[in-house]
Amino acid sequence: MEKINRRSFIQTSAASLAGFASLAAAGFANQGFTPATATVDKVKLGNSGLIVSRVAMGTGSTGGNHQSNQTRLGMSKFVQMAHHAYDRGIQFFDTADAYGSYPFVREVFKEVPREKVTLLCKITTTNNELPEKALERFRSETGSDYFDIMLLHYLLNGNWPEEKKRHIDCLSKAKQSGIIKAVGISCHNIDALRVAADEPWVDVILSRINPFQAHMDGTPAEINAILEQARKNGKGIIGMKIFGNGDKILENEREESITFALKKSSIHCMTLGLESIAQVDDAVDRVMRIAKS
Repeated sequence: MEKINRRSFIQTSAASLAGFASLAAAGFANQGFTPATATVDKVKLGNSGLIVSRVAMGTGSTGGNHQSNQTRLGMSKFVQMAHHAYDRGIQFFDTADAYGSYPFVREVFKEVPREKVTLLCKITTTNNELPEKALERFRSETGSDYFDIMLLHYLLNGNWPEEKKRHIDCLSKAKQSGIIKAVGISCHNIDALRVAADEPWVDVILSRINPFQAHMDGTPAEINAILEQARKNGKGIIGMKIFGNGDKILENEREESITFALKKSSIHCMTLGLESIAQVDDAVDRVMRIAKS
């Protein structure tokens, strides 16, 4: 999950910036686009059968213990930001049990049509909760009877197909019954990624990728080669840590990161840990300007 661990995504040497006037002051007015005009387009997510927005709204910046920077905004601000993102075409929410974001998207679904949103959820595999019980809890917490994507969260070695068999079997049954549309894994290890690229069970891979090799599982060239093979195998590829876990958020770094993701990587789409309406607007305009260039 892409993390932006600053109070604001838009910065100057003096202070963080927010709002459209601040965007212009930071030099955005000279970048060839008008803020808040573009909307995110949609892409085919491999052979998963899903059509998703090119950008997902991540909900797990500095996430853990069932909270994150997004949930720490409070319900009202979270829903306002998510609704604004939806209006700008980000109709793809990246959530997880570990982030505590499921009840927050439930509130969003009271304002936007559930059927028009791609809901990605992640299940923790290292606790004692039975996966069948977890899925029922997730349905209650999200207010959704089904999940578009369910990933095994935070996998750290290449033995996951054997180690996580109980969870894999559970998700497979849920997929057969229509509760889940696509399954896959969130990778935090290059061996886990290599296995996922060729594993028939996997529909979708969430992988760390950026041009700076910041918080990645290998060099950009190594990861791209694996993701390219995964794409050839029909996997849907979602990039995360696009801004290096929030370490690369200067103007030139954001520009380089999005350019790399769109033009030089093997991903289909990306998740960004947005924390304000200003960040949503910057991300949408930047992504679509570069995508169309």
